[in-house]
Amino acid sequence: MPSKTDLANAIRALSMDAVQQANSGHPGAPMGMADIAEVLWNGFMRHNPQNPDWPNRDRFVLSNGHGSMLIYSLLHLTGYDLPMAELKNFRQLHSKTPGHPEYGYAPGIETTTGPLGQGISNAVGMAIAEKALAAQFNRGDHEVIDHFTYAFVGDGCLMEGISHEVCSLAGTLGLGKLIAYYDDNGISIDGDVAGWFSDDTPKRFEAYGWQVIAGVDGHDSAAIKAATEAARADSSRPTLICCRTVIGKGSPNKQGTAATHGAPLGADEIAATRAAIGWEHPAFVIPDDIYAGWDAKTTGAEHEASWNAMMDAYRAEYPDLAAELTRRLSGQLPQDFAANAQAYVEQCQAKGETIASRKASQNAINALGPMLPEFMGGSADLAGSNLTLWSGSQGLSADDAAGNYIYYGVREFGMSAIMNGIALHGGFIPYGATFLIFMEYARNAVRMAALMRQRCIFVYTHDSIGLGEDGPTHQPVEQLTALRATPGLNTWRPCDAVESAVCWKSAVERQDGPSALVFSRQGLPHQERSAEQLVNVARGAYVLRDCAGTPEAIIIATGSEVGLAMQAAEALADRAIRVVSMPCPEVFEQQDAGYRESVLPSDCLARVAVEAAHVDYWHKYVGLDGRIVGMSTFGESAPANELFEQFGFTVDNVAAVVSEVLEAI
Repeated sequence: MPSKTDLANAIRALSMDAVQQANSGHPGAPMGMADIAEVLWNGFMRHNPQNPDWPNRDRFVLSNGHGSMLIYSLLHLTGYDLPMAELKNFRQLHSKTPGHPEYGYAPGIETTTGPLGQGISNAVGMAIAEKALAAQFNRGDHEVIDHFTYAFVGDGCLMEGISHEVCSLAGTLGLGKLIAYYDDNGISIDGDVAGWFSDDTPKRFEAYGWQVIAGVDGHDSAAIKAATEAARADSSRPTLICCRTVIGKGSPNKQGTAATHGAPLGADEIAATRAAIGWEHPAFVIPDDIYAGWDAKTTGAEHEASWNAMMDAYRAEYPDLAAELTRRLSGQLPQDFAANAQAYVEQCQAKGETIASRKASQNAINALGPMLPEFMGGSADLAGSNLTLWSGSQGLSADDAAGNYIYYGVREFGMSAIMNGIALHGGFIPYGATFLIFMEYARNAVRMAALMRQRCIFVYTHDSIGLGEDGPTHQPVEQLTALRATPGLNTWRPCDAVESAVCWKSAVERQDGPSALVFSRQGLPHQERSAEQLVNVARGAYVLRDCAGTPEAIIIATGSEVGLAMQAAEALADRAIRVVSMPCPEVFEQQDAGYRESVLPSDCLARVAVEAAHVDYWHKYVGLDGRIVGMSTFGESAPANELFEQFGFTVDNVAAVVSEVLEAI
């Protein structure tokens, strides 16, 4: 029977060989954390390689994702469908083993990591989801939701500011089933971290309210095991296990140095490492006894079978709860959601209310919330401004995790990355809000949601210079362009209560990616629509005001500027002017060519786009002959009506620009 060191050395060998073959990668972290990984995966992890999506599995997150060969080695060795051919194809095109772990590529990858700090943030979200789901569904001895979230973090993760945001909140929420292993190797890309990272990390995490187990030898299996047992025994606090490790452990000439961090060891050093650790096998060869020592298929199947038996008993005693849990874990919406949500849209149209779209958003949440027990809302300390609280909101706390609303505090980036973790865990549809301008703080987490195609709903209010007196620091100009340029993200900017309801319905129903819902501070007038127009709102763009015959000019607008476009068209009543409301360009671009042509006929070159945001986005819609009424500078501090006049968002100016375009063609 191979020793624990022999088992860990399999990770070291696979990692250095794969990086060498790819001629790029990061062997240091996998080699340094191999002993920790062996203890965790062989002694504690409950997972089933033959069913990577088993709901009650423990989650494992490699936050220091550059060390991706660590997790690829673990998945291969324990029996996941990740053959040796994929490890040999590390970092190559179309492989399941890209340079950083990518969700959806290899089975068993719980989240995309690489941008440091976001993996631990996702792990916090997963632990929140586990705790909340357990509080909502567990009954008596039927602990059908009961698993741990384990994360590996490095110095870089803890240097990133987002780690402060999320770990502080994790302590406040008492996430006792979150266990993080800190790879304290003292090395980053630039060398010894002592010159730029001298924090007392244990005291920092103690201040967050974590249990901290410091001074663990990361190469002593018995010490790692004892620390893990102590971590699991404390159900009231998350735990940080501080493991002192040697980066590149086993490499006789490079271990403990930055030379192992992000570059192949080289053929000579790999040969020396093999000799130093007693690994006598050729590259990518794993002996049968090593495979047997790692194989988790049998124990994994037993874990899942035990859970299935528990679920059968739970289902017999609580059939309604079991059915609801199964539905939510599957990601399917309630059967009557679409019809009921559409009925609400029609009610908004009939009501004809002039209202700020942020308030219309709150009304929509109030209407949809009772239909969606899977909603997990939140705001970054702006609930009263974002209007994300609804009548059924219940705050989630350390003592009562059955709630459906998270008070994130001033943590925009952390909130967004935690939402990703909640969505990845399953059982919830997270939404979280801040001002549109502060999307910038959260930008990379929004990108990760799109990259992983997670159903997250990012709510942004105070969407333009219409914010007014708070001035240019708070007035978004370029943020809509950044959102719309993000592949896979649907960005909605509705013009009234009806479009606000439609965008919420669309975001909830979308299962293949995130949505950004962008709302105004100021009141927006209701727009009248026919039955056909009402249906077409969901297609991303539609003709809101038409003219007899072929249009001479088309005004394209979104959000608060749709009402302005309608007024400008009325001022040009002697000309054939069409107004197109385009609440979501991404959805519009997914429509068939015939529909797109019917809305924006290619033979109408006189086009004017109107939006209180950066002008550059709209060139693709207005073409060389069109014009854009938008922003190319920052705003100013003044009442909103004065700012709109100052920057040209007036009926007279829009009408004049349309007239100029008509005269020029």
